[in-house]
Amino acid sequence: MIEVRSVSVLVLLLAVSAACCVGFGFVLQQDAAQKAPLGDFLSFRLLLDLMRVPRWLGGIALMVAGMVLGAIALGKGEISLVEPLLATNLLFALALSRHRTRQSLGRQGWAGLALLAGGVTAFIVAGEPRGGSAVADPLRHWLIIGAMLGTAMVLTTYAKRSRLSWGPVLLATAAGLLYGVQDALTRVSGTLFSEGGFTELFTSWQPYGVLALGVTGLVLVQSAFETAPLRMSLPALTAAQPLAGILCGVGFLGDRLHTGTGALAWEAAGLAAIVTGIVLLGLHPAMPCGTSDREPARDLQRR
Repeated sequence: MIEVRSVSVLVLLLAVSAACCVGFGFVLQQDAAQKAPLGDFLSFRLLLDLMRVPRWLGGIALMVAGMVLGAIALGKGEISLVEPLLATNLLFALALSRHRTRQSLGRQGWAGLALLAGGVTAFIVAGEPRGGSAVADPLRHWLIIGAMLGTAMVLTTYAKRSRLSWGPVLLATAAGLLYGVQDALTRVSGTLFSEGGFTELFTSWQPYGVLALGVTGLVLVQSAFETAPLRMSLPALTAAQPLAGILCGVGFLGDRLHTGTGALAWEAAGLAAIVTGIVLLGLHPAMPCGTSDREPARDLQRR
């Protein structure tokens, strides 16, 4: 029992630390991406342009650090436990934005904070996520992953047609789905490495899937940040990722949750509270609003 609790505390610290790095990183990335040329929308050129911006590179460094900490947490705990904790990155993004804008939390901020924290607690306590045997059926793997990737593709297609209205929300949702699948494949990659070392890892497709999903998700996220304020894109991104990750965890990674009527009700209520809290915090006035006037591409080189 002592060992289980110590591992749970370690997973908690790792996941929250990852959320802190990711939340701070998103704020810095959006601050730079919102001034990128619109001609780079949904293009890998966007990443090449942003690489010349020190603030964006700092944001990426924080996000990579968060991903590493998150990967370690996923290696030590169930994805159904880690994902809700990673969703708290919005709290840290709001904290940094609030520090910069000097905006008080107010009722909306406190309500969002309470709902997010309470929802995470309710889901974890009611569900008690625990590990189990991964599903061996590859068809089940590909059905779930294919559904996520297909939905992300549809959302991206529609986002191209409305990139300055609902496009950023659709792109952020698509990126969240990709990141949720990426987290699942990260956990699988960790298992492969622990069982067979580098040989087993690099002869499997999962680590390459992690890389491909990461780069694609990054393009989607930066395009969303480029065309809309953080408050419009970050809630969708933060809500979609844990939902996709939990679905993958329960669907084919072997994660188990309590399935009693009362437990399921509390788990559903917890997830609903998490999503509602994310939306309230993401729409908080402290979140950066962006700029209405687009800067020419050459201004990227000055910052």
